[in-house]
Amino acid sequence: MAIETWITTPFGAESTAAEVLAGIDLTGKRAIVTGSSSGIGIETARALAAAGAEVTLAVRNTEAGAKVAADITATTGNADVRVAELDLAVPRSVAAFAARWNEPLDMLINNAGVMALPGLSLTLQRWELHFATNHLGHFALGFGLQDSLAAASAGARIVSVSSRGHLRSPVVFEDINFASRQYDPLVAYGQSKTANVLFAVEAARRWADESITVNAVHPGAVETTNLSRYLDPEELEQAKASGMYHYKTAEQGAATSVLVATSPLLEGIGGRYFQDCNEAPVVDAASAESSGYGVASYAVDPRNAERLWELSQATLS
Repeated sequence: MAIETWITTPFGAESTAAEVLAGIDLTGKRAIVTGSSSGIGIETARALAAAGAEVTLAVRNTEAGAKVAADITATTGNADVRVAELDLAVPRSVAAFAARWNEPLDMLINNAGVMALPGLSLTLQRWELHFATNHLGHFALGFGLQDSLAAASAGARIVSVSSRGHLRSPVVFEDINFASRQYDPLVAYGQSKTANVLFAVEAARRWADESITVNAVHPGAVETTNLSRYLDPEELEQAKASGMYHYKTAEQGAATSVLVATSPLLEGIGGRYFQDCNEAPVVDAASAESSGYGVASYAVDPRNAERLWELSQATLS
C-alpha cells in the first residue's frame, strides 16, 4: 500500500479524548457512536458532545443508553444527546436504524463489539457472531447511512474501531464461520477485527469521491470495559503483570477514535490504521504480536479488502 504522507500528531498513548479535542468546535455537527452505553463508547460520545456535537447513542439497551445520555448532558451541558436502538447482529434492526435517519451525518463511530465469546454462536443468518456483530452489522450500517454521510456539508468521517487482536488472524475466507476448523474465541475475534480494518481500506477507496473518509483505529487496552467480560480474570491479571498490555483509562482509550473523527490533521486521509493517536506502521503479524504495535499487512491488503466488500455486500440482498 503506497502512502504519500505518514500521519503523526502531538498526541500519544497517554492523551485523553478531551485533550485531543481541545480547541475544536463541533457545533452543528452530527455524530453516531455505536456501543456507547459502556466503556470507551461513553467517553467517545461524551467528548464529542462536550465539543458541541449532536450525538446519537446507538445501543442495544436503550434504558442503559438513556442513563448515559442524561449523564453526558449533565457533565457537558449539551442537551443534544439522543438514544436510538441498534442491534448489529440483527439485520432488520440495522436496516430500521438507517431508515429512520434522515439528516446529514458528519461522524459515524463504529465502536460496538463483542469479544471472546466462549462458544461458537451463529446468527439466524448463520454467520459467526463476532464477524456478524463487529463487521457485517457495521458494514450494513455504513452502507445504509451512505447518502447521509455524503450529504455532510464539509465531508464525513467513519471511524472503524479495530484492535491489536487483529494480529491473531486474517479473514479466513474459506471458513469464516468455523464450519471445518476448531472454534477459538480469540481467533474469531481477531478475524472480525481484521475485517474492521479491511472495511476502512475499501470504503475509503470507494467513497472518496463522496468526501467520505474512513480509517481504522486500535483504542488500546482498557480494563474497565465490558468487552473483556468473557476473558479469564486470572489470564488478564497475568497479562497485566507481564507488561504485555499497557492499560489505559476509558478517556485515554477514546482518544484515538476522537482524533480520527475530528482532527484537521486527517483532512482527506482515509484507509489508514491509527494507534495511540498516530498512524501505525504495517508489520509482520507474527513478530508484532508481542509488541502489539502496528497493523498486519493482510489487514490493509487491497485485494483482501475488495474480496471482503463483495462478500459483505452480498449479505445485504
